[in-house]
Amino acid sequence: MKSETALIRESLAEALPAPGLIAMLREDVACVFQRDPAARSTLELLTIYPGIQALVFHRFAHALWKKGLRYLPRFLSFISRIITNIAIHPGATIGRRFFIDHGACVVIGETAEIGEDVTLYHGVTLGGTTWRAGKRHPTLGDGVVVGAGAKILGAITLGNRVRVAANSVVIDDVQDGVTVVGIPGRAVTPREQRRVAPGGIDLDHHQIPDPVGKAIACLLERIGDLEREVQRLKGDPLPDQSVCRDCDDTCSQPAFDGSLKAPKQGVRHG
Repeated sequence: MKSETALIRESLAEALPAPGLIAMLREDVACVFQRDPAARSTLELLTIYPGIQALVFHRFAHALWKKGLRYLPRFLSFISRIITNIAIHPGATIGRRFFIDHGACVVIGETAEIGEDVTLYHGVTLGGTTWRAGKRHPTLGDGVVVGAGAKILGAITLGNRVRVAANSVVIDDVQDGVTVVGIPGRAVTPREQRRVAPGGIDLDHHQIPDPVGKAIACLLERIGDLEREVQRLKGDPLPDQSVCRDCDDTCSQPAFDGSLKAPKQGVRHG
């Protein structure tokens, strides 16, 4: 059986001159110029871009990991984290033209799988939700963009061209081409796929950028209708709907104080 030193030498001999690996690193650098207007030169990218530096470390660490080595790849990952503040487990599989913008505080777990042309922003976590061995981290398809601070947790799959909004928490599978927002992440259905009735009414009102906010707005509107109906049944004069209640001149929402009382006279909406 070969010693670990022999395996290291063999792995490096295969990895360093391999056109595939070198070409992949060149693509990783080249793609930054397309996605970051601040990028000016290859020297700049290699010396002061932590996302590129972490990826270079990972490419070599992953090549050693696939050879069955464990300590050296983990050590390279540890050194990379100290230098770049990015933690990528050497077991993670990362496709071509991968870019981590800004780079700080990104975490990618051991069984994560990332497709081609994927972009992550700072603070992204591709994490696990179980202590059991096996697949426990996310799979990202091609062309995925994950916004700053987003957390993608568990052995879930994000399809091709998925967009994850900043600070979202995704815990379920996401289909191709869908945008996800919120905590937990909710799908934003493209307009061409929504059920739009005659008159332009969107029947999929729960699948918009802020579905919870929309639901609350609908409830407030319904409560206002019920208040007016109660006033009508009581025979009281209907309130002036343009007059707000306990709010100030910056308010742009329907006023509601939790009761069915007649509205107080207050400041009109601007």
